[in-house]
Amino acid sequence: MSYRIGVRALCEFTAREGDLDLRFTPAPTAEEGQAGHRTVIARRGPDYLSEIPVAGDYPGLRVVGRADGYDPDFKLLEEIKTHRGDVSRIPHNHQVLHWAQVKVYGWLLCQQWGMDEIDLAVVYFNVVTQQETVFRERFGAESLREFFQLQCQRFIAWAEQETLHRQRRDHDLGALSFPYPSFRHGQRQLAEAVYRAARDGEQLLAQATTGIGKTLGTLFPQLKAFPAQQLDRLFFLCAKTPGRHLALEALQALHQHNPGLNLRVLEHVARDKACEYPERACHGDSCPLAKGFYDRLPAARLAALQAGWLDQVQVRAIAREHQICPYYLSQELCRWSDVVVCDYNYYFDLGALLYSLTLINDWRVTLLVDEAHNLIDRARGMYSAELDQARFNSLRRSAPARLKGPLDRVARHWNQLHQDQQADYQIYPQVADLFVASLNKAVSALTDHLTDQPTGNDTALLQFYLDAMLFCRLAEAYGPHSLFDITRYQDRQQALSTLCLRNVIPAPFLAERFRLAHSSTLFSATLSPAPYYRDLLGLNQDCQALEVESPFRPEQLDVRITSKLSTRYPDRTDSLGPISALIAQQFHQRPGNYLAFFSSYDYLQQALAHLRRHYPQIPLWEQSRQMNESQRQSFLQQFTSESQGVGFAVLGGAFGEGIDLPGPRLIGAFIATLGLPQVNPVNEEIRQRMEDQFGNGYDYAYLYPGLQKVVQAAGRVIRTTEDHGVVWLLDQRFAERRIRRWLPSWWQIRS
Repeated sequence: MSYRIGVRALCEFTAREGDLDLRFTPAPTAEEGQAGHRTVIARRGPDYLSEIPVAGDYPGLRVVGRADGYDPDFKLLEEIKTHRGDVSRIPHNHQVLHWAQVKVYGWLLCQQWGMDEIDLAVVYFNVVTQQETVFRERFGAESLREFFQLQCQRFIAWAEQETLHRQRRDHDLGALSFPYPSFRHGQRQLAEAVYRAARDGEQLLAQATTGIGKTLGTLFPQLKAFPAQQLDRLFFLCAKTPGRHLALEALQALHQHNPGLNLRVLEHVARDKACEYPERACHGDSCPLAKGFYDRLPAARLAALQAGWLDQVQVRAIAREHQICPYYLSQELCRWSDVVVCDYNYYFDLGALLYSLTLINDWRVTLLVDEAHNLIDRARGMYSAELDQARFNSLRRSAPARLKGPLDRVARHWNQLHQDQQADYQIYPQVADLFVASLNKAVSALTDHLTDQPTGNDTALLQFYLDAMLFCRLAEAYGPHSLFDITRYQDRQQALSTLCLRNVIPAPFLAERFRLAHSSTLFSATLSPAPYYRDLLGLNQDCQALEVESPFRPEQLDVRITSKLSTRYPDRTDSLGPISALIAQQFHQRPGNYLAFFSSYDYLQQALAHLRRHYPQIPLWEQSRQMNESQRQSFLQQFTSESQGVGFAVLGGAFGEGIDLPGPRLIGAFIATLGLPQVNPVNEEIRQRMEDQFGNGYDYAYLYPGLQKVVQAAGRVIRTTEDHGVVWLLDQRFAERRIRRWLPSWWQIRS
């Protein structure tokens, strides 16, 4: 069995050397790179050949690729590389890599066409000046064959190891056994559906309550499907840190129950959580872990993959042992791991690492999307961009002189955007073309400046450059899926504004990412109604939807509705007395730990003050604004098996989902709202867009997002099959049939 690899991937593995250097220097965009290639090729003669497919073999290895161009008149093979700025600034290690690629292409072409010698050239094309810089050298076929074999020899041991690992992995996964004597109630139903989706290459929406073991119930069948479906990678994508931990615990259970399991598991975390020297820049002159990174990478990579289990702690330990950057070691390990557990953005973001690797390597991947109800809001954030005029004006005052003209043009067009705006907030039917054109020119000027002066630039300048590029990119993709709005405000007697390209329907951006995957399973306790999630996430219309049978009995949860109470905004002052009395009555009847959820901090504070004033004997705990991680942990630590009190929290906030307080740590919840988003111009425009796109505007914009928060919050109460508790739904609208139909089917509700 031969291992197949592309020329570029082979050389990146065998010919990279020197420092990790991530100093910010603008590189040509993909579009500029493609245009540059076309320009160079168009300048050649009529007999010039481009994109020449080549392939060659070494024992156990098949190397394939496409050479950029060949001029038969001069027997000249060219490797075309686009760049910006002075060609002398191209790092030496990049040049070494480029020559390695053209030499491998040269041998494959000599072998393919029976040539004894060939001229090779690396052509550097400046996308700004449109000038070529050519480095050319003649090689004999024999010397190129020796070079090709040397690269293959460097890789073949790795290739043989990878082939053997793949065979062992698939054998072990075929024999994988479940780590417990039996499935929990509902867990087998979930596992069977996930396996069918993986087997048939389908998409699945699985709604399942907490307590059935969703994480293990999705991972186990997905891994069992690997051998038959010839899958390369599994990406377990999480919204928050607890999801990563649960996935690692489930994978650890599989490892412990299946000793010797050949399965490489990587926990890939954000750069700011992995960086050892956050105050230093990412290059060899600043950070010791960047110095000689590629020289020490092979040994670190080998040690990591021999370990197999690569959580954050293990990756850091290996990186420290080999004195290299743990984050960029982890990035490299994404190429070689069977399971990658990470945040959503590493697959779904515009520049997502795992999505890019899947495209480049033509991987056959499968996705597990944890707590998938969060993906709508997270994706909206990924595909939105914002520019603030106060920060921009501050930047203009300190910007280099050569940027004054382009930035002043942006400022003039920016001021014109809001000068006639009557309201502080206004949505516009389309993006302002003249403003975007001026912004594009400013981005070009900034690119040239940063190319010529890659160091010593102000952080604000770099941040504006990145923000402006994103804004321009999203402006090109603008459509019914997004809004363009302007928020006007006063700053030192001057009218300024914030511009926002606000995505509201992420489906057009996500659909291609789901299509690329062999199969995708999205699971959560709240994925109802299924059409809402299919429409907004860009899933196939024939995507399967499963509601897993609950392991909980109706008698475990006493769900009650207050039929004469309104928590609508005009009625909130009048609601404080009845809510306080009800909380006090429930607490005195059954003392213990409760959570009370409110729609805003203001409402929370009013209810908290009223309860303290009238029932001072009840211990109360409060979620405060912008709590950090340690403060959130301190809040939760008050809920013990012996404590008694009521915690006040915001619905949809940090304590509305993703926390686990089983048994006596939490015996009830009060939910004083339907969780409906605030009625404002943004949400009203979203409602209209949803109505135009899907014919269900109010429910898509308000009802479904609100009830999702309610069900998530109520789900904090019953965590195991032994728990018993109460949930009070504090609004008369919960009794309406159109509302109750979207509440969990296993709930037995009393009005």
